[in-house]
Amino acid sequence: MRIQPRASRNEIGAVIGDELKIKVTSPPVDNAANEALVKFLADTFGCARGAVQIIRGQTSRHKQVLLRGVGLLQARKTLGLGG
Repeated sequence: MRIQPRASRNEIGAVIGDELKIKVTSPPVDNAANEALVKFLADTFGCARGAVQIIRGQTSRHKQVLLRGVGLLQARKTLGLGG
């Protein structure tokens, strides 16, 4: 996924190439954007923050995220990507 920090609101954007764009309002300093991303995804998928883990891209806009307890079909449906 591709993260856009300092957006006007937290939201799921469009699919660009093979990445999903996620917008977060926090700036990319002191890990604020990563924390906002984790909280936003946990709220979006109805899971605990501990179930969301950034596994690659801690300092990059391009990230890979692991969602524990969320199946592929559930994730696609929640993201509006069909099932």
